[in-house]
Amino acid sequence: MIFDFKQRFVIVIGTERINRALDEQKRALDELTLAAARPSIGNERKMIFAGAREKKAAFERYIRKGDAGGLEALELKAMSAGSLADGGYTVPLEIEQTIDRVLAKVSPMRAIATVRQIGSNVYRKPIATAGAATGWVAETDARAQTAAPTLAAIDFATMELYAMPAATQTLLDDSRVDLEAWLAGEVQTVFAEQEGAAFVSGNGTTQPKGFLSETTVADASWVWAKLGYIASGTAGAFAASNPADTLVALAYAPKTGYRANGSWMMNRNTESVIRTFKDSMGEYIWQPGTSAGQPPTLLGYPVAEAEDMPDIAANSYSVAFGDFARGYLIVDRVGVNVLRDPYSAKPYVLFYTTKRVGGGVQNYEAIKLLKFAAS
Repeated sequence: MIFDFKQRFVIVIGTERINRALDEQKRALDELTLAAARPSIGNERKMIFAGAREKKAAFERYIRKGDAGGLEALELKAMSAGSLADGGYTVPLEIEQTIDRVLAKVSPMRAIATVRQIGSNVYRKPIATAGAATGWVAETDARAQTAAPTLAAIDFATMELYAMPAATQTLLDDSRVDLEAWLAGEVQTVFAEQEGAAFVSGNGTTQPKGFLSETTVADASWVWAKLGYIASGTAGAFAASNPADTLVALAYAPKTGYRANGSWMMNRNTESVIRTFKDSMGEYIWQPGTSAGQPPTLLGYPVAEAEDMPDIAANSYSVAFGDFARGYLIVDRVGVNVLRDPYSAKPYVLFYTTKRVGGGVQNYEAIKLLKFAAS
């Protein structure tokens, strides 16, 4: 009996060790799988094992309880450009990327413009406003010196965009709440609304400069640093006869290279007017998307619906067309900051979330406007 007891004891101990080893192996494989699925920016290496878990756990403690312990390491590992001087903390990379992905889906300008991430407050982009001069010569002709290209620099300053969602402490204490999804969902709505308005008509001082805030000129007299426009022929309306002709003229105002990736931009009220237009064959020039998730088209080009575009009125610029990817640049400074405020709105906890965003026209040839005026 003694031998049987010892044998069973050894078997039990051995089984427990095997189970522990299998559990540790599974835990390691799970962490590898999570790390591999996590996206990276630039040359940043994907974090694995305890480092990534520690970041998320530290941020969740800060969100739920206000415990700032471990957040210094969080900011360092997140490669932050710095936190707010008043005590804000940089969110983990995964949440920042979630917010950016959601914004790309709900912000019409982000979907069609060029978006670039920067690490400073100002992004300077050199622009060639005129190309190098060229000429034809015979085999033995003398070659005179040609003019060099004309260069200009455009500065894109970042402005502070903020949101301040609130949650009760009871909600935060609930362990089943996905804080990453909750924070991204609360922030994206406010960010998208403010961004959408700024990218269209922002003042360029406290907001990104919207393309409708640029100086405009009749397209026949277009010069660099101004946006060209086509007149509808009637103040505050399309022409009474053949109104679609104005849209055709606008679609062919940009050069061929810009039309290839051209998009329309207008609000839903303007779109509802244009949807009734027909061509000479009696066919509607506006066509719905061919499949789910595809935008409608106008004269064969996709339509981006932006609620911040103005309604049709006298002298309004209610329709824009062009290659917005080449024409408009959005700059995001790396880093989203969160300041937890449990005092100002008890029993709610406020999360003052900030992000620095800039934008402006980078190529004045690529975007053309429709002005609802006689000329």
